[in-house]
Amino acid sequence: MKTTPFLTHLLLAFVCLISACSSTQTERIDAAVLADIDPGKILILYLSRTQNTKAVAEMIQRNVGGKLVAIERQNPYPENYQATVAKVARENETGFLPPLKTKIDSIQKYDVVFIGFPTWGMQLPPPMKSFLKQYNLSGKTVIPFNTNGGYGIGSTFETVAQLSPNSTILEGYTTRGGLERDGQLLMIKEEKARQTEAEVKAWLQKLKMI
Repeated sequence: MKTTPFLTHLLLAFVCLISACSSTQTERIDAAVLADIDPGKILILYLSRTQNTKAVAEMIQRNVGGKLVAIERQNPYPENYQATVAKVARENETGFLPPLKTKIDSIQKYDVVFIGFPTWGMQLPPPMKSFLKQYNLSGKTVIPFNTNGGYGIGSTFETVAQLSPNSTILEGYTTRGGLERDGQLLMIKEEKARQTEAEVKAWLQKLKMI
């Protein structure tokens, strides 16, 4: 039987309509999976020297729930800022991965992992590199967040993606935090904290986490 041009166009329009509906449905399902995820499957990791990254981590937890864990070295960095800068520079140059005091039990039970850190020397801090090398995040959704002294994220987000090659990496969040070099420690407080919390909430909504 011959198909008329009219019937051909009608058939193509029907196929396109079905495809569009299927695509929209998939997007909705993906969004729903994130928004409705069990808080017990969310892990919020952070490294924080001046407590600004910790403040953002706590804001994330208030909005999505999840387990909050601080990343700590077995041997802490020196209290002196300049000594720490020199030590981190040597670790970055040599590729040294400091052993961690922090241990994550049953990493496989988490589906979403937030990873928070400051920018150190325009790079991802060595302890966060240690974590990403030590734990397998394959198949998980990884979401970076960052605080910095005004110089931006550097290569931090890129390194998170490189060290999590089999994970789904979502858009990260960054904000101005402290600048220890100039004696600026916890800066995310009072009005800045309120502003940051509003930004964090908008970011999580954009990611369909809430």
